[in-house]
Parts: sequence; C-alpha cells; structure tokens
Amino acid sequence: MARKAANVSDYRALAKARLPHFLFEYIDGGSYDEVTLKRNVEDLQSIALRQRVLRDVSEIDLSTELFGKRWAMPVGLGPVGLSGLYARRGEVQAAKAAAAANVPQVLSTVSACSLREVAASGHVPWFQLYFVKDRDFVASLIERAKAEGCEALFLTVDLAVPGSRYRDARAVNGVLSRLGGYLARPGWLWDVGIRGRPISLGNLEPIVGKSAPLSDFQKWIHANFDASVSWQDVAWVREQWKGPLVIKGILDPDDARAAMDAGADGVVVSNHGGRQLDGVSSSARALPRVADAIAGRVPVLVDGGVRSGLDVARMLALGADFVLLGRAWAYALAAKGGEGVSHALQLIDAEMRVAMALTGTTSIPEIDEQVLDRNGNQPTF
Repeated sequence: MARKAANVSDYRALAKARLPHFLFEYIDGGSYDEVTLKRNVEDLQSIALRQRVLRDVSEIDLSTELFGKRWAMPVGLGPVGLSGLYARRGEVQAAKAAAAANVPQVLSTVSACSLREVAASGHVPWFQLYFVKDRDFVASLIERAKAEGCEALFLTVDLAVPGSRYRDARAVNGVLSRLGGYLARPGWLWDVGIRGRPISLGNLEPIVGKSAPLSDFQKWIHANFDASVSWQDVAWVREQWKGPLVIKGILDPDDARAAMDAGADGVVVSNHGGRQLDGVSSSARALPRVADAIAGRVPVLVDGGVRSGLDVARMLALGADFVLLGRAWAYALAAKGGEGVSHALQLIDAEMRVAMALTGTTSIPEIDEQVLDRNGNQPTF
C-alpha cells in the first residue's frame, strides 16, 4: 500500500524515495553549508503563537485579495526551477492543481514546461523573470508573458551571480552517475524520463536548444546571468511591463524602498530558499523590517521555510500580505504529481483554519502581531 502523506515532511520523504538522487538534491539543497536554508525553517517554527479561547470561530474566511483578484487563501505556488522534471509535465500538473484550489502559480523562467504550454492548460500563471545578458531575450520573455495573458510579473533580483551549491556539485558528477540515478528510480524513469518527453528547458529553448541536460543548464546559468544589473534595469522592465510588477529577493528595508521608487507594485521577502548567499537572515527575521519600511503601501509577499498552514499564519502575523510556497509544493509534486500538490494545498488550508481558530481570528486581516506570543520562548524579531 502506498504511503499516505500527512504533512509536507512526509511529502519530502516520498519525493526522496521517488526522484533520482541528483534531482532530489537540486530541490532539497541550499548554498554553501546551508545555514540560511536551516534558519528559514527553524526561525519560522520557533515563533510562538498566542492561543485565545472562548471566541466565536465557527465561521472562518481564508479568502484574500491580491492584484485585483480574490483568492481562496493567501497562499500561492512560488517559482521553482525545473519542476517539470519532478513529475510528468510537472508545471502543467501544478497549474491545474492551483486552478482547482483558486490560488496563483508563479512560473519560473527556468521551468521545464514553457509558459506557452502551461498557459494552454487553461490556468495562466504569473511569470517569474530573470535578468540575463541578452536583453533582447529578456524583452522577448516579457512579450511572451503579455501574449499569454499573464497578469503579474515577478522579477527575481537576487541572482546576479549564482550561489555555490555543494550538494549539486556532488550529485551531478558525470553521465554514468546520472544514468545510475535514473535506473535506481524506474517509476520516475518511466513516468517522466520516457512518457514525459520531450524534456527541455521550455522558456530557454530559443537559446539553449531543445535537449539541454541539467549540467549544460547550470553552465548556461553561470555564463549568462548578468552581474551588471542595477535599479536602472528594473526601470527598463517597468517601461516594458504595465501590469503588476513584483520585485522578488528583498531582505533589506532600503532595497524595499528602492523597489517602490522603481515603480514596483509589490515585493517578495526572500533569500532564494537559502540557495544564494549563505549566512544571511532568514525570511522570517527579515520580513518585519521590510514590512515596516514600506508601511502597507504595496503588498508584501514572502517565501522561505514555509512547511505548514501554521507557518503561513506566522508569516502573516509578521507582516506579510501573501505567502509563496516553494519546496512544500515541489516535494508534493515529485511524490504524487498534481494530486500531491492539490493535497498539500488542502493540508495548508486545514492547518491555517486550526491556527486561526485557536488564535481567535476568523479572517485574514485579523492575523497580525497580536496573534504572536511575545512572551513565549522565541527570538525577538
């Protein structure tokens, strides 16, 4: 009998058992010694909530408005690179799960399935954009997002240079090693490696070709991401894109203010899931400072370390307006495909309802710093 997942940690274990080793390490790992990766989870889980009792919590409303649309809850699927390799046509499966749950999906520039393919599934995602040296190609991606009807553009700005990821270096160490990893996971090999073809880096096909392996993809990232990017380039994107523009990768309050000055309609507090500069603050620690700096003038989104609906409530209490899941949905996709993503979102929904009921809140706007137990055994944020 197949093991049933009760939480995101269970999905992580199932993903590890199903994926080739190098792909699991790509999802699961961070940069350098993974200090920030661990902090993201541990700092968030250390936050004590303030339990309240004897309040009418018989009707709880998780719905939230963001960028002109009402969503079922303040949670979306954040951009996760190569997720189309975790399950057959994985980004499309995730899009359908997001649509069924009425939550947004942000599609990565480095997705396996192209934006065109995902949009054709009937659920047009928001699009996450990276700067590369070829500005004509960047402009073409923006035009593609417009053509497909994307309603928001997420510009990731914390990857001027790629972080050193030791796990990836150890795991992707030759053709024979990868082949052995495929053969050790026959279920994945049949479902994704064979039935999931064609396998490519969908949005990057015009410049990397239709069959670039992971090793070539990593070389391309190192060679083509642009270290010269500045706020002037953000202004250039703002000129190209008239819809909501969200700057992703903000940890410093001054950068949050600069994002607003550049015309951003929102920011994402993020350290790239602990995959860039190791040793920086966790998202949970950075969030209150950023939220205070922009004082409700634009939506503040956040990602990093979110593994449950309780974590979502914690992020909202720390000042977020909306929370993006990363590894949480990627693990579920790798383990059970779109069905896993749907179930993971159901788990988040149910866990949020418990957290809200037991903190005496019945709507998302009520979740603020008052639900934090400042006298509890937790760090001072």
